[in-house]
Amino acid sequence: MSTTTLRLPPDLRERVSKLAEESGTTAHSFMLEAIIERVASEELRHEFLKEGNDRLANMLENGRGVEWADMRDYLSEKAAGRDPGIPKVKRWRE
Repeated sequence: MSTTTLRLPPDLRERVSKLAEESGTTAHSFMLEAIIERVASEELRHEFLKEGNDRLANMLENGRGVEWADMRDYLSEKAAGRDPGIPKVKRWRE
């Protein structure tokens, strides 16, 4: 494993050390875990945006999609714990 040096401002270094100690780990492990979590989060975010952009491109190409009002109702029902039917795909462009 290669070594990377992080230069932390003194106040951040103190915060990391304090939290690492309270968590029962080392500052190194604490920072490594934070980096791992951030990388995973950004990877998911990029995948989400790519999928959204791909779906938008497909919708613009074929002129079919789900109306926002239908999707909003669907999401509200799902959030409330109900099992709504999947919204219908409609042609919005000739």
